[in-house]
Amino acid sequence: MKKALFTLIALSGFLIFAQAQEYKVITTVESIVPGGLGRSRIIENKTEVDAEDFTTERTDGKTSDQRSVRRRDAKVDEFSETKLLNFYSLVGINFQNIASNDALVSSRINQLVAEGWELAFVTSGVESSAGGDDTEGIFITRYIFKRQ
Repeated sequence: MKKALFTLIALSGFLIFAQAQEYKVITTVESIVPGGLGRSRIIENKTEVDAEDFTTERTDGKTSDQRSVRRRDAKVDEFSETKLLNFYSLVGINFQNIASNDALVSSRINQLVAEGWELAFVTSGVESSAGGDDTEGIFITRYIFKRQ
């Protein structure tokens, strides 16, 4: 009887911890273009997509799956855009814009946390030609959330 009870408790504990997790990615794109000419946004996908629908396998240089997978078919139509301010104004770095963007990103993170999401990872990068006269680029950050 004790073994059966112990097994039942252990099995129920395993089932609780074995719940599937769901992930969500929010991306911020912040423009590094002087004069407010760039476009900065928080982007959030609103469409369910199955990556398997766009995945093919290659062996020996040949595609083994003959589905007609086109890049344009991977585009989603439903997403939200929250406007952000650009890092630069006409006179240089605009710290008020950066603080305003931080407030908007924090607001969205707080909304997601209230919906049961947990911030799991953050990764960022910069795209720029980095030449001597480089005045353009983007700063991109991906916030990866999870929930059970």
